Amino acid sequence: MTGISGSPAPVLSFGPVVLPVPGRPVDLQVRVTAPATGTDLPVILLSHGHGNSNNLSSLNGYAPLANRWAEHGFIVIQPTHLSSKTLSHLHADTPGAPMFLRSRAEDMTHILDRLDEIENAVPQLGGRMDHDSIAVAGHSLGGFTAALLLGARFTDPDDGQEANLFEARIKQGVLLAAPGRGGDILTGAMAEQFPVFRTTDFSQMTTPALVVAGDKDDSRHFTEMGPDWHADPYHLAPGPKTLLSLVDAEHGLGGISGYDAAETTDENPERVAALGRLTAAYLRTQFHPGDTAWQEARDALTTGPDAFGRVESK
Repeated sequence: MTGISGSPAPVLSFGPVVLPVPGRPVDLQVRVTAPATGTDLPVILLSHGHGNSNNLSSLNGYAPLANRWAEHGFIVIQPTHLSSKTLSHLHADTPGAPMFLRSRAEDMTHILDRLDEIENAVPQLGGRMDHDSIAVAGHSLGGFTAALLLGARFTDPDDGQEANLFEARIKQGVLLAAPGRGGDILTGAMAEQFPVFRTTDFSQMTTPALVVAGDKDDSRHFTEMGPDWHADPYHLAPGPKTLLSLVDAEHGLGGISGYDAAETTDENPERVAALGRLTAAYLRTQFHPGDTAWQEARDALTTGPDAFGRVESK
């Protein structure tokens, strides 16, 4: 794998890879971003958020993270979920609309089922993927998708049953500004519009994960809890879990959804670079416990007066 520090490695980005899925209203399209060289490369499945922009909520978003993770030796696979604004032609009465919570998680399972097909479809990628080293990451609503794959649950409003979308092939996770707990603390307009989030349960989210929360990410459209709400997946899920609290970060965490995105309220390229390094280092050390990348990144970026964040673990 590429070193976690030093000169960035060239990366390749290819898309769309089109996967027909029986019963899905449209084909599943994914983008693959990978280092130009290297073998035995672990995989990160990256779930986009909901967002206000059209193409950021699709396989074409999140280049600041996808490119940096690829520089650090990961293959990043990004689907366009049915909730994407690029698919706004889907009728409101399509099952699961408008959030498609179950479908979003199922997209990742379809990808894992067809990793060979994806690998063979991307030029220069064949034989370079480590199919046993899989992580999932997601931002905002994508963080909720990642949490479901790591073991979190919700009550499906379509059938009233608890949805269990846990994916055992995923070994690690990164939740970026993900929604927090359900229940009566959800008092905002979005909580009224989408009461399904009141049923969120992290008590069975057992897979190791890094939870990233901005200390100024105040999602009042859901709750009056303030930024602490986004740390709930750390506090309410069983260990092992790690919490990275980013200093002065709002919901965009410095601008991870796109380069120069207008919806980023806290644009900070240095924060995005630090977050990319910290998340890559966390995953690298999780996959290879003897690797010192995580400790080195923590020492460099979360200590001293100019620290980008604070870290705690359980």
